Amino acid sequence: MSHVATADREGGVIGRLSDILVSRPKVLTLLLLLPPLLWIGIVYIGSLFALLLQSFYSLDDFSGLVVREFTLSTYAQLLEEANLQIILRTVTMAALVTLACAIIAFPIAYYAARYARGWTKALFYLAVMMPLWSSYLVKIYAWKLILAKEGILTWIAEGLHLSWLLGGILGLPVIGGPSFSFSYIGTFLVFVYVWLPYMILPIQAALERVPTNYIEASADLGAEPRQTFWTVLFPLALPGIVAGSIFTFSLTLGDYIVPTIVGNSRFFIGQAVYTLQGTAGNVPLAAAFTVVPMVIMGIYLWMAKRMGAFDVI
Repeated sequence: MSHVATADREGGVIGRLSDILVSRPKVLTLLLLLPPLLWIGIVYIGSLFALLLQSFYSLDDFSGLVVREFTLSTYAQLLEEANLQIILRTVTMAALVTLACAIIAFPIAYYAARYARGWTKALFYLAVMMPLWSSYLVKIYAWKLILAKEGILTWIAEGLHLSWLLGGILGLPVIGGPSFSFSYIGTFLVFVYVWLPYMILPIQAALERVPTNYIEASADLGAEPRQTFWTVLFPLALPGIVAGSIFTFSLTLGDYIVPTIVGNSRFFIGQAVYTLQGTAGNVPLAAAFTVVPMVIMGIYLWMAKRMGAFDVI
């Protein structure tokens, strides 16, 4: 009898608690959201706040210790020529990679949205998504072998008697180098390859929303294909392009693995943060460098939201 009474009491407590939660949906919603909110607040936002706080400290040049006093001198170091070059180099690469991804992705996405049907569309999704299923590092090291001086690219150029062209490209100032695997050109090519799927899918989603009769109506009114593209298709696909650019731009902005494996000795922001944090021990300057892409992406996301990019993500 005691076990039955205990079970009845437990059932009564659970029943009353259930009734309270059902009658107060806001309380139930709060309880369900509390664990993920605590996780986001403590682990994610808390770590970002700690990072931001570190950026207002400085490093004592004599002792090498962090001085935990509020100062803007660390941010002033970002304005030094060497650090400005790192920021400019990274932003330029991110912008060029984003532009190249958009140019390459648009015709692919247009074909998938307008003409691919059945197994052709399934093959398209498989071709776009398959590179994302393989290891990130394996893909980069594979490209390093392709772009190396003894790699496939050099072998093909020699077979086609185009070594002179390869040498001319590698001889270009700033972007050239001893080989593609040790140049900005190689870094650019790998970035485009790695992030291209993130541009294709949003553009394809945006193009699928464009009614076919819009294009037909433009042609009926006498517009040439070029006019139809710039006045009808491109404006309607622009949110998808901007949505894709959020991924390609931000991922390039913060990546340090690609330029470390395929690239020259000049740093990007990600490499600078890694080196300052690990080797140099200059945590305040590393934190200040980290704030730079956060500010850039904050402005970029605000502009993207105004252009309706979030509607196709």
